[in-house]
Amino acid sequence: MRRYQNVIMIIIVVVLVALPLWMVQKPVPAPAGLGSGIFQGTDDKANNVIRAIAPEYKPWATPIMEPPSPEISSLLFALQAALGAGFIGYYLGMSVTRAKMRRENITASRC
Repeated sequence: MRRYQNVIMIIIVVVLVALPLWMVQKPVPAPAGLGSGIFQGTDDKANNVIRAIAPEYKPWATPIMEPPSPEISSLLFALQAALGAGFIGYYLGMSVTRAKMRRENITASRC
């Protein structure tokens, strides 16, 4: 039964990854070059609002690296989130294991 559970879990993961990619629709191009991408985030939307309110505004800083497309930018953001979640999960797991080992050592020393 355990083997079938693994196969079912893999199929579920593949469906959860493929289904959103299959269902996404290409957006209609925005007027005036405001950029309309499927993966457009809040930073881009804020930039568009600033351009609409104050067209003469010039940013005071420039990015160190400009990704070639919005999809790459989203990929890098997701990678950053995954690394952060992995680090937090590792730290929490290590802390729980360390506490468990301390309790076992205290219990063993009392005997």
